[in-house]
Amino acid sequence: MFGENLNDLFAFATVARERNFTRAAAQLGVSQSALSRTVRALEERMGFVLLTRTTRSVSLTEAGRKVLAAVAPRFDEMNQELQALNELRDRPSGNVRITATDYAANAYVWPRLKPLLRRFPDIRVELINDYGLANIVEQRYDIGIRLGDQIERDMVASRIAPDLTMVIVGAPSYLAQHAAPKKPQDLTRHSCINLRLPTRESLMSWSLRKGNREVQVRVDGQLVFNSTYQMLDAAVEGFGLAYLPKDLTEEHVRAGRLVWMLESWFPTYVGYHLYYASRRQTSTAVSLVIEALKQSC
Repeated sequence: MFGENLNDLFAFATVARERNFTRAAAQLGVSQSALSRTVRALEERMGFVLLTRTTRSVSLTEAGRKVLAAVAPRFDEMNQELQALNELRDRPSGNVRITATDYAANAYVWPRLKPLLRRFPDIRVELINDYGLANIVEQRYDIGIRLGDQIERDMVASRIAPDLTMVIVGAPSYLAQHAAPKKPQDLTRHSCINLRLPTRESLMSWSLRKGNREVQVRVDGQLVFNSTYQMLDAAVEGFGLAYLPKDLTEEHVRAGRLVWMLESWFPTYVGYHLYYASRRQTSTAVSLVIEALKQSC
């Protein structure tokens, strides 16, 4: 009975994570109908429904969320232990999943990973750009990259970047037709380029700070992106003002393609940190990636 339940629980966890029977069946190497029967048999033995099925989607019931939270970490731990056995070979190997914002990934993660991956070709990295502040345990990430004040306290964290200053920029072509803002409230009268946040399904407000004063400005404009680099390109092309990391804009400011505005209001945040779950045993591959990310470029 225990072995049967373990196999069926693993099948359920795969469907729950994929939110799709077809993809889960492909991963498990079984037919979709066989997988559906397996999950239904598990539900019957447990006495409650784990998944809500429609013709287009699969979602977890409250009971299903509790079961997934209970079993998923155990399967992850077993997978990590088995993966660690593979790494007893001559060369470190294994999969490493990382979540980071696109700016952090481009500025600090990818440049430091390239030498490591050339040295150890059996290490495989999945680098996901995300502004959603994903729960790395629930989403099965090995490493997260976030600003220092965005990391949960039960994580092991290490700084990998200097403090981050955010700036407001606009192109000379845009400013030729619109007077530069003199105070934060003036931003509401400008066409601003927004960033979509997936966690709250809202647009990111612009946080500004001057001494002890801090304001949150909600702006509007023609364009909304979920990529810092698209926002930068749109600002350079004169489509409006953008709120971006200072380091990303400096070259364009020096070249005259962008202009900083409201400079006395630029806020500075604790720089990017890598973090990972303290209770999870890290594999050799993950440990090597962590050490690489701690090195300065």
